[in-house]
Formats: sequence, C-alpha cells, structure tokens
Amino acid sequence: MSRINKNVVLALLTLTSSAFLLFQLYYYKHYLSAKNAAGLSKSKGSRIGFDSIQWRAVKKFIMLTSNQNVPVFLIDPLILELINKNFEQVKNTSYGSTSECKFFCVPRDFTAFALQYHLRKNEEGWIQVAENMGFQCIKIESKDPRLDGIDSLSGTEIPLHYICKLATHAIHLIVFHERSGNYLWHGHLRLKEHIDRKFVPFRKLRFGRYPGAFDRPELQQVTVDGLEVLIPKDPMYFVEEIPHSRFIECRYKEARAFFQQYLDDNTVEAMAFRKSAKELLQLAAKTLNKLGIPFWLSSGTCLGWYRQCNIIPYSKDVDLGIFIQDYKSDIILAFQDAGLPLKHKFGKVEDSLELSFQGKDDVKLDIFFFYEETDHMWNGGTQAKTGKKFKYLFPKFTLCWTEFVDMKVHVPCETLEYIEANYDGVSLCRPGWSAVA
Repeated sequence: MSRINKNVVLALLTLTSSAFLLFQLYYYKHYLSAKNAAGLSKSKGSRIGFDSIQWRAVKKFIMLTSNQNVPVFLIDPLILELINKNFEQVKNTSYGSTSECKFFCVPRDFTAFALQYHLRKNEEGWIQVAENMGFQCIKIESKDPRLDGIDSLSGTEIPLHYICKLATHAIHLIVFHERSGNYLWHGHLRLKEHIDRKFVPFRKLRFGRYPGAFDRPELQQVTVDGLEVLIPKDPMYFVEEIPHSRFIECRYKEARAFFQQYLDDNTVEAMAFRKSAKELLQLAAKTLNKLGIPFWLSSGTCLGWYRQCNIIPYSKDVDLGIFIQDYKSDIILAFQDAGLPLKHKFGKVEDSLELSFQGKDDVKLDIFFFYEETDHMWNGGTQAKTGKKFKYLFPKFTLCWTEFVDMKVHVPCETLEYIEANYDGVSLCRPGWSAVA
C-alpha cells in the first residue's frame, strides 16, 4: 500500500510538473513573445518601413548627390507637409538616432527634389554613377528661354528634368534655373518621341505640367528618417507656392514680328520714360509685396508685355490690377511713405475703386480694383476731366507668373481674352488702344 501511494504521488508530481511546463510554454508563446516583439520593434524601428523601396531609393539618391556634389534639396509636397506637422521632432532628431520610418516610407510613386543648376559642378557625371548604382535615368531638355530676345531666338538646350527610377520608385529631379528677377524657374516636362511613355506614371508628377516660378528659398539641413537632407526653411511657404507657380513666357517671336512691321521707338524720350516706368513698377511691387497684396500687370502695361515684351513708350503710366478682397486700408499711406503721393481716388471700396499715385518724371501709377461676380469680373473706370464712369467686364481669369523688365510679376493667364475685354475692338497687331482705356 505504501509502494502504491509513493508511485501515485510520483505520477501526480510528474503530471503536475508537465502541465506547469506546458502552461509556461503557452504563456511565453502567446504573451511574452508578442510583448517582446513589440518592444523590439519600438527600439529598432519598423523594419518594414526601412526596407521599403521608397526609403531605399531616397537613401541611394542622397548618397549619390552627396558624393557627387550635386546641389539638391527636397521639394516633395507630401513629405514637406509631414515634416512641417512634426517639425519639432524632426528638428531635434540627430543623424542615426531615428527609430521609425515616418516620412520617406509613405506609399507614393515619386519623391521630388530640386537641383540648383547654377551651383552644379559635375553636370553629367553623376548620371553614369546613378546608373551604376541601379537607377534607370532619363533627361528632359528644351531651349533656354532666358536667351530669347527681340533680335534673336535661342537654340541652346538646357536640362529641365531628370527622372531616375529604382525598381518601382522614382526620383523626380526638377532643375531650378536662376532668372534675372532673382527667382528660381523650372521648365515644362514635355516628353520627346524617343522617351518611353510607360517608363513611369508621368501623369502623377506634381511638377512639370507647366513651367513654374518660385521665390528663392532659404535652406536648412535636417535629419529625416535617418537621412540628412536640405529642405526649405519655411516648408509650408514653399508648398503653398506650388499650386500658384505657373509661369508663362513673353512672346518674343510675336514681338519680333511686331517690330518688323512697326519700328520700335528708341528716341531719348522713349528710353527715359521706360526707365522711369520700370523704376516706378519696381517701387510699386516692393510696396505691395511688403503689404502682402498680390497684383498683376493690367491695361496698357499688360498690353505692352503681351504685344511688345516691353513698356509701351507712349502710355505715360504704369497700370496694375488688384482683387478688391485684397484691399487694405493702409495702402494709400504705404505708397505715400514710399514717396508716391495720391493723385486721384475714384469710387469707393464697395464700388469701382481706383487709385492713382504720382511718380517722378510725370509718370503715373494707376491701380484698378477688380470685383468678382458669378460668371465674370469687372472694374470701374472714371475719366478724370469729366467724371464720367465706365464699367469694364472681363471673363474670369487666373494669375500666372512672368518676367517683365527683369522682374517676376503676375499677369492674367488668359492674357489674350483679358486684353481683348480691356480694349474692345482694338487690334493687337498695331500700336494704339481705345480712347477710354
């Protein structure tokens, strides 16, 4: 009986120990291992993120441009927005300390960088290195619009865009060129016949649908997902420029044809007026920019840009347009402080406001305020001598950047329709305009 009890007790102890061991194994597998895995993921970062093709493509590209001294900075709007939302975290992150991929691992087809072309040293060598690293690259070129002029048209081609693909992700490198108005410009991405339309999903590109102009950004270096990159110091200012960056060139070919038919006025008086008008336009732009008021070339000044790529010498004034919603009550005082006394004020803010300021050398600055209706826009006009009022109707328009007398300024994108509405019935192929303009 004693032997049986000992055997039973021994069997029970063995069974209990086995059950406890099985319980420990089950607990470790289903609880502790999951907890440890979560802790390991937290300490080392999301390996899925850092192994993503997006991050690897960006890492290789940054290594390439750093080693080849290619001056680039990040302009991808999606990534810049994410950086801006987490800017304090990004600013306080040091190189190599990142534990999680939050920015470059976001699913997307492209990552956009800008190349500061005027700072480049090795123009083409880096492309060969990129291809040796596994990238497939294409280059988009076109003629340099900065060399266009009345006397000759440029045939020199410059690089506008590079697209380098690594597996399923592509780096879109937009080439930023300096323009004489101290701003940066990029060209239209127009595919030539030899380029494979299926190389990348071109329609998803955020840059290149049209030429663009941007203020020159101040840059800063930050660490993003463990990678050191340059970004605009004010990321959101740059991002907000993108949808309003469309740029249109002066029509030098048409201007050349115009002056072949009608000789340009190069008299001393005409040249002196153009000089004074340019200085007045520069002063007006400086004043309005300081106030944060957007403006565009209007009336005769817009006609001169469109038809002659220059100031019309017999216009005797500078004409600007402003949307009435951008009016600020201190605009008159700001111009007076800039040395431009108020000459006339017609209408009121609610209806047909027009301001006129007196510049030097008897050159006048006229500012027309535009009002928006459901299907059109309009501005009022008043004849100074008679007080007779006019109402000019315009089809709705948007604003594009252009370069005029070495300045980056706005003009209506729908320029021809705008001018035709302003100068009803007047030919744009000969000098002159309507009497009520």
